[in-house]
Amino acid sequence: MALTLQKSMDECVYFTNRNTDKGKIKCWVPKEECPKCKKGLMGKPRDPKTGKPKIRATIYECPNCKYSASIQEYEDTLTANIIYTCPKCGNNGEIQIPFKRKKIKMFNEELQKEISADALQFQCQKCSKKINVTKKMK
Repeated sequence: MALTLQKSMDECVYFTNRNTDKGKIKCWVPKEECPKCKKGLMGKPRDPKTGKPKIRATIYECPNCKYSASIQEYEDTLTANIIYTCPKCGNNGEIQIPFKRKKIKMFNEELQKEISADALQFQCQKCSKKINVTKKMK
């Protein structure tokens, strides 16, 4: 399959590089082309003063034709690319999954209780262990 990493963070909607117990996970979601003009990469609208993307924007827009789509509508079409080392069996693998986060229950050791978190979930291709890429919590 040979997944290709993006050249810069400007080409990604999401990127993370994590070390788990005995494994590693590198996950990125590349931006998609504009469905209308097919020229620009869809991204968050930029602040006219600073030129930086608006982090809390509720839409994605094309910088060329100004076509816009809601976050939900756009993120449902994205694909997450993952390179991982399984913490259970040590298998190195690559996988592509839809960029849809699920609510999962996990035990928080600091709070000593179970909490729910958003995560991308996939299975190891060798041992079928479920591996989660959780959303960073504050």
